[in-house]
Amino acid sequence: MTELTFLGTGTSQGVPVIACTCAVCRSLDFRDKRLRTSVHVKFNGYSLVIDTGPDFRQQILRENITHVDAILFTHAHKDHTAGMDDIRSFNFKDNRDMPVYATDRVIEQLKQEFAYVFSPIKYPGTPNVALREITKNPFVMDDGQTTIVPVEVMHYKLPVLGFRFGNLTYITDANYIAPEEMAKIQGSDILIINALRKEKHISHFNLEEALDIVARIQPRMAYLTHISHHLGLHAEVSKELPPNVRLAYDGLKVRA
Repeated sequence: MTELTFLGTGTSQGVPVIACTCAVCRSLDFRDKRLRTSVHVKFNGYSLVIDTGPDFRQQILRENITHVDAILFTHAHKDHTAGMDDIRSFNFKDNRDMPVYATDRVIEQLKQEFAYVFSPIKYPGTPNVALREITKNPFVMDDGQTTIVPVEVMHYKLPVLGFRFGNLTYITDANYIAPEEMAKIQGSDILIINALRKEKHISHFNLEEALDIVARIQPRMAYLTHISHHLGLHAEVSKELPPNVRLAYDGLKVRA
């Protein structure tokens, strides 16, 4: 069984947005409070986090996550990587380097953004990571048998990785999925996909486009994430969705 917890379901600015007074940002519904997008996945005995955004510390404390086996990165944008420094608490607790799975492009960006982590002369107390370079091809975890399937999507012109864990597929920051990558998603019982807003966007699926992907894959259940305040109130938008589609919210747990 795969269990996924939505650590955050918001965009790069989160919801509420600083200085915004729209109805969504002023909403008292807890489902309209969205930290930056990230998930925790329990899969085949592994405790995995996908992306460490600026809210990583807050998210991990909220969900009382006391052990993480590895971090997977989708891409190198700050709203997905900025909290990597906080993995050091797991270094101290478990007395080991944190495995970090990412593409070569992301690894190079991490080395720039967190130069002190990769410095030949380490300052005491900085994070310790064990880099694992991956591609869009399936890779095997350290146990030698647990396989994770990356799904390469396009975020405008930037390649981004989604991930399939058994019958659950997680995709964020996408506005195009090539046919050969769509084939990797087929048969998913649970599909999680980004839906930024109702209007078209240059680098994200809008609601209509996300629902089109869901209709093509036909999962048992689909959850929409990476949601901006422009999409609308959770309670109102939920009424517009097909029976097998839900808006995700921070703290929601799903199983496949």
